[in-house]
Amino acid sequence: MIVNHHARSPTDVACQDCNLSEVCLPRAFKPSDQGILARIVRNRRPLTRGDHLFLEGDPFCSVFVVRSGALKVYSTSHEGEVQISGFYLSSEWVGLNGLAHNHYPVSAQALETTAVCEIPFDEFDHLCAQYPSLRRQLMQAMGLRICEHQRMSLLLSKKTAEQRFATLLLDLSARLGSRGFSPKHFRLPMSRNELGNYLGLALETVSRILSRLQSVGLIIVNGRDVQILSLHGLHQIARTTGPVKMQ
Repeated sequence: MIVNHHARSPTDVACQDCNLSEVCLPRAFKPSDQGILARIVRNRRPLTRGDHLFLEGDPFCSVFVVRSGALKVYSTSHEGEVQISGFYLSSEWVGLNGLAHNHYPVSAQALETTAVCEIPFDEFDHLCAQYPSLRRQLMQAMGLRICEHQRMSLLLSKKTAEQRFATLLLDLSARLGSRGFSPKHFRLPMSRNELGNYLGLALETVSRILSRLQSVGLIIVNGRDVQILSLHGLHQIARTTGPVKMQ
């Protein structure tokens, strides 16, 4: 299901009133500048789990910022095989890769109830010409995604299953922490199947790794709720295949 509503809702939040504005918008932006940007931002109605923000091959027309919730992006092979290539959390930009060929090369789907801000790119590009800080913000967002894909390529080609999972937990922890959320206690918006697909691991392997990390006292897992007890221990696993003990 694709949700494509642009109508304003009672839950709409202006940029200058949004609690994500400090991480989403350029720090150099004045409140009056935020008002200018707010005029082109569309607060879409929330997506429910399984709704698509856009589909692979759709014409590129907008970029998006996750306001709450989480999205996964994936591509589908000619044989129908799905490969998840990333997860997007609050304040992160989605759809920038559509700039390359004027269409979205992946599909974006809600992992849970998710609110996004839609920014029509032609109008945004016009604003960027007037506000260089906004263009720098866009370039920074693109650079972060490039770095993430580079890390992911290294992760899948060089690291063991346990290293992959530890690295993912550390990545989620850092991303959430930088946005003012707890870096040590969070809920995974994705299923274990989705984690396995992203990391190139079987479901049984994901479950086994979670059990091992819990048994050595590095994390506590309750369903999708994860509590990290030792970031240092996870860093040790991410760097070595040797046995890890609770510090």
